[in-house]
Amino acid sequence: MSRPARLFWVVAALGAAAALVLSLTVDLSGRSVPNGPRETTVVVGRSPLVDQPAPPIDLRDLEGRRVRLADFDGRPVIVNFWASWCIPCREEFQLFREARAAHAEEGLEILGIVHDDSAANAAEFVAQEAAEWPALMDPDDVAWAAYLNPALPTTFFIDREGIVRAVSYGPPPADVLEDHLARIF
Repeated sequence: MSRPARLFWVVAALGAAAALVLSLTVDLSGRSVPNGPRETTVVVGRSPLVDQPAPPIDLRDLEGRRVRLADFDGRPVIVNFWASWCIPCREEFQLFREARAAHAEEGLEILGIVHDDSAANAAEFVAQEAAEWPALMDPDDVAWAAYLNPALPTTFFIDREGIVRAVSYGPPPADVLEDHLARIF
């Protein structure tokens, strides 16, 4: 390989590496990610919570109202951990909005739990996305720890009896989402 060709490939590789680092620190709007990823997590296997009772949730929404998972007893519930700076989390909101509309007759509920983000950023994002489900603040990571979360986004599918039936790490493809939903109806 000639010297100019080798130089080209070295510069291209460095540019790709810089783009990767930048993508982890800046969201699509160009804003820096203040609480962005601190480490890379690879999830292997399934959550030990599957087929177990869902851990209790008792948090406050963005308006300060108390919301508990127990408030939704007898209904299928999606519990989604997210942050406004998390690009895959942003992708999920459209999926959840569509799923909630499609399964309204079955009583599907969604609880969004904000992790590692400010209430102001979360409120702005919820307004932009027109999310019609509670966004709960977890400032002390109580729910985060109880649900054994490895990364964002993580979504738990809880049936009418309060049992975790499926867990999704990252935005689920539409067919996987429907499979997970079928397990909780």
